[in-house]
Amino acid sequence: MASISISAQGSEFAPKDSGTTMDESAKPQAKSHPQRKVDEDLPLVHKAQAGDTAAFDELVMKYSQRLYGLVYHMTSNKDDTHDLLQDVFAKAYRSVSKFRGNSTFYTWIYSIAVNMTLNFLKKRKRKAASSFDDVDTGIQNDPAFVDVSHRSNPRRQINIHELQKKLNDAMMTLSEDHRAVVTMFDIQGLAHAEIGKVLGVSVGTVRSRLFYAHQQLRGHLSEFQGSERDS
Repeated sequence: MASISISAQGSEFAPKDSGTTMDESAKPQAKSHPQRKVDEDLPLVHKAQAGDTAAFDELVMKYSQRLYGLVYHMTSNKDDTHDLLQDVFAKAYRSVSKFRGNSTFYTWIYSIAVNMTLNFLKKRKRKAASSFDDVDTGIQNDPAFVDVSHRSNPRRQINIHELQKKLNDAMMTLSEDHRAVVTMFDIQGLAHAEIGKVLGVSVGTVRSRLFYAHQQLRGHLSEFQGSERDS
């Protein structure tokens, strides 16, 4: 619906005999809305909705590694991650007929994974220890956290391993909700707005949770950072 100016000249209620014309530059301009990104998964989704199991399997193969990384960083336990992913994909398959395209398919299945993992963590309330030999998409492979120059320095390599363990231990001290936003933002690279859609919260809430979580992580890592500078 076009907006109506409340000025005497621009209003449709202006006197007919005013004899005044609106300058072109003063006319309200139509707002341009950014084009919505086309979801490249839709053809496969539509086939899956029609009962094509091979199409759904293709979607599972496409996103299983990223979803594994998401769930693992939230649970820090390989067995729990595998069990949860089976449940996530089973629920997604049962619910794919209800997918209406209001978000991308990836955001949709990502939301299922996050919410099921949060429910699992809140129900079990356990903080399992992590084995770094067990990580497939772990933090030690993330260039944002690991300095590749450590390979030529044995002492540096030991410190990096210790940092990885410290990071994991620090992550496990966070609440489930704060761990989720750190995983999505710092490890998976999702934007604030996308995280908000996944969790069903405002961007402001996402930023607030990230700020608090980062403060907590810095506190847990400060001791290690001090010893690193002294070495």
